Amino acid sequence: MSSTKKAKKKFSIPGGNIIIPMFIGACINSLFPSWLKIGGFTTPLAQGSGALVGAFLFVIGGSISFRSTGAAIKRGGTIILTKVIVAVALGLFVGKVLNNNFLGLSALAIIGAMSCANNAMYAGIVHDFGDNIDEAAVGITILAVGPYITMIALASSGLASFSLITLVATILPLLVGMVLANLFPAIKKILNDGMNASIVVVGFALGCTMNFQQIFTGGLSGILLGFVVTFVGGICAILADKLTGGSGVAGAAISSCAGANMATPAALAAVDASYKSVVGTATAQITAAVVITAILTPILTAWIYRHNKQKAAQ
Repeated sequence: MSSTKKAKKKFSIPGGNIIIPMFIGACINSLFPSWLKIGGFTTPLAQGSGALVGAFLFVIGGSISFRSTGAAIKRGGTIILTKVIVAVALGLFVGKVLNNNFLGLSALAIIGAMSCANNAMYAGIVHDFGDNIDEAAVGITILAVGPYITMIALASSGLASFSLITLVATILPLLVGMVLANLFPAIKKILNDGMNASIVVVGFALGCTMNFQQIFTGGLSGILLGFVVTFVGGICAILADKLTGGSGVAGAAISSCAGANMATPAALAAVDASYKSVVGTATAQITAAVVITAILTPILTAWIYRHNKQKAAQ
């Protein structure tokens, strides 16, 4: 009998670092809302999602690098620009033509979920299935992170209203984090190491603004949103990738929804009060999409990779 014991596989929830703290916050707000109003540091934490989202964007900025090769710029630019164009076009169609409601999904939820991807997942997937250019393209795909694409799209279409200085103020923490991280490698490492911790804190704070009804309603339509993000956005990105000389692997790997996207509804509501009533539902929808795409994106990418190998073998 071998003396070494087989390591047990740990059960993990896709997107658990977002889902679990958000659900705990929503439980407290639904069952014991008075607990969040006792003052001290508890109330600012529960009600200060705006400040926390700002800190979160600062940390995200630290993951953006200025260094990318020409081929990586082309590959990354192609897939992320395609993803953004599809997200904006679909979101504005729902907002303008369908009275901002497609099976419970709003333009905010659609653009917020589809316009940027889980770049850590992208990097991991293309490391297994892609080439060196696919891997280097993450330096470009990460440029779409944050709420600014959603904010610009909704404002330019008349679906949201805020000034240019407000937009600048919203994305300034991300820009400051990006500049500091690129100038000082030590700061970049600190910010990158703090990414997961900031997601947990922001997830809890956002959960404290939600209740069970919003989670249930948003969660069901959020599952649909996850499929839309992966298959509608993903297929378009795959086609664009192949048309520009890629294998389609990068296009498939970018078909996820980033955990950072969950902060987009709160960021928009902070500059346009008309969105405050839908923050809870939109956040729940995007969070559900994060989980669904964490499952679907690797499956889609693996299928594209196998399809390419079978085609090459013929």
